[in-house]
Formats: sequence, structure tokens, C-alpha cells
Amino acid sequence: MKKTLLLLALMVCVTTFAQQKFQNSINSNHVDDSVSFTSELNITTDFISENRNIQETLSSINFESKDKTVLETQKSDSPYEWKWLRDGIWTGVALGASAGGLMLIQKKDDLPMNESAKFLTEESLQKEIDKLSFLDRWVAGNHSESASKISDIPFAVSFVAPFALLFDDEINDHTGQYLGLYIESLATTAALYTITAGLVDRSRPYVYDSSGDTSNDRRFKNNGQRSFYSGHVAATATATFFAAKAYSDFNPDSNGKIYVWAGAAVLPAAVGVFRMEAGQHFLTDVLLGYVLGAGTGILVPELHKRKMENVDIYPSSGRSYNGDSYNGMAFRYTF
Repeated sequence: MKKTLLLLALMVCVTTFAQQKFQNSINSNHVDDSVSFTSELNITTDFISENRNIQETLSSINFESKDKTVLETQKSDSPYEWKWLRDGIWTGVALGASAGGLMLIQKKDDLPMNESAKFLTEESLQKEIDKLSFLDRWVAGNHSESASKISDIPFAVSFVAPFALLFDDEINDHTGQYLGLYIESLATTAALYTITAGLVDRSRPYVYDSSGDTSNDRRFKNNGQRSFYSGHVAATATATFFAAKAYSDFNPDSNGKIYVWAGAAVLPAAVGVFRMEAGQHFLTDVLLGYVLGAGTGILVPELHKRKMENVDIYPSSGRSYNGDSYNGMAFRYTF
């Protein structure tokens, strides 16, 4: 791009110079028609000669395979490394594990009769609530269909948020790599969640709702036994924190990072609040989903960071000025 702009600027300068010189020759009152004609011819010849020199200079450049093309010089350096074999296996295994986890979830049993009986009478139900930790006890019995639907809004927005960052020039230069890491992050979160939810039985808060607003059929179905942990919150946190992490790595000096990170933190928190109000998850389910989701969104890009080639850490040994021998590790930074 720089070479192209330089070439265009040079051509404009040559053209302007030629036009100005030509105009001066017309306006001059001290030259005859033959001189004016000669001047015009010389200008045209000079302009053609200038352009021929530019073309010859460009044609003389030898673009070898190791040289950067004009398209490549437009691109900024990516802070990440993407390896098709390694990351392809990683993503494939994660997606496969997610499919296996979904099968486990679908095969979960309904709450057994002897267990569901504990939630039918007020006395036995209160005993089950008392078994919960103080962090979760206040959520037991929550049930709200509207809150459940509202929670899906920030949940859906979170998946779109990373795509909005493609308008950033630094990230847009590496769209394929960026989206590959995003999919890898989501696949990792999906694998962790589905396998956990498929193996762990924990009643959702609405199972403790004895008001009659929640039917017993819904309370004791297998779907009511996967409260641990919040997949909505985990997926939302992965998407938003991945976006914030990537934006910060691509734009380390940006003043807008604080706002990106603030948005990344608020969105999954909002999902968690609505999921608890809906009676889908307890506080501990939401907190764990938040931590695991955010951790994955940050850790996956971090593991793909390029190694610092100008930093060397190596074993070193020798003798000090006092004649004492030493063994240790040396750190070298090359400017």
C-alpha cells in the first residue's frame, strides 16, 4: 500500500509540474508560436519519459516468494499463532466431546419417585432447602418464564459481539485466524459444560417450587436435573471475554480497552441474574459457569500467543570476579 501511494503521489507531482509548465508557456508574451509548440512538445516528452522511468523502475523490482506482496504489507502483525494440525485436532475433539455430552444429557433419567416425594410436602421440601448452602438457599423455588426468555437476549447478543470487532482494522487483517480461535474457544466451553451437565445430577431451583405454578411433570423431568452448572452463563462469558482478550492483544495501546472489558464482564453477569430469577440455576451454578467461561475465553487466545523471539532464557555457568563458580539461568533480551 505504501508503494502504491508513493507511486500515485509521484505521478500527481509530475502531472502538476507538467501542467504548470505548459500553462506558463501559453501565458508568456515573449515567445512566438514556434517556441510555444516546442515547449509543449518538450513537456509532453518529459512527462512520457518520467512515466517510462517509473515503469522501468517497477518492472526491475524482483518479487521473490520470500518478499511481501502489497496485500501482505497492508496487514498488521498478529499476536497469535494458528496451526492447522494442532488447532484442528483441538477443535475437532472439543466438538466431538460436546456431541457426546449432549447424548449424556438426553439419556439422563427423570427424578426417581422416592426422590421426587421429598419435594411434595412442605415439611420434607423445607428439609431439602435447608440442605442447600446459604449462597443457594434464597434461589430455591424461583420460577419465571419471562425471566427465562429475557435471559436469551444477552445470551444471543454475546455470540454476535466478537463479530462486531471485525470492524477493527487490526483484527480484520486476520479474520480467519480470529474466527478460528473463537470457534475453538466456544467448542472447548461446550465440551466442558455438556459432559458435566450429563454426568452430574442437581435439581434446578424451580424443582423446589411447590406453589403450583410449576407442574410436577416439569419439576421431575430429566431437564430439571441439570442445574450444575450454567451453560448460558459459561457460553456468554466465553464469547465476551474472548472478544475483550483478542481486542486487547491486537490493540495493546487502545484507550477503549476498559470499556470492552467492562462490557465483557457485565453481559454474562446479566444472563446469570435472569437465569437465577427464572429458576434455572443457583448462584453457585452461575458463579462456576462465569469463571469457567471467562477462563476459557481468556486462556485459549493466551495459549496461542506468539513466542517472544527476542527473549532468551538459558542455563549459564562460570566464575565470578571473586573466583567463585556459579550455575544458574540467564535472561537475555535483544533490542
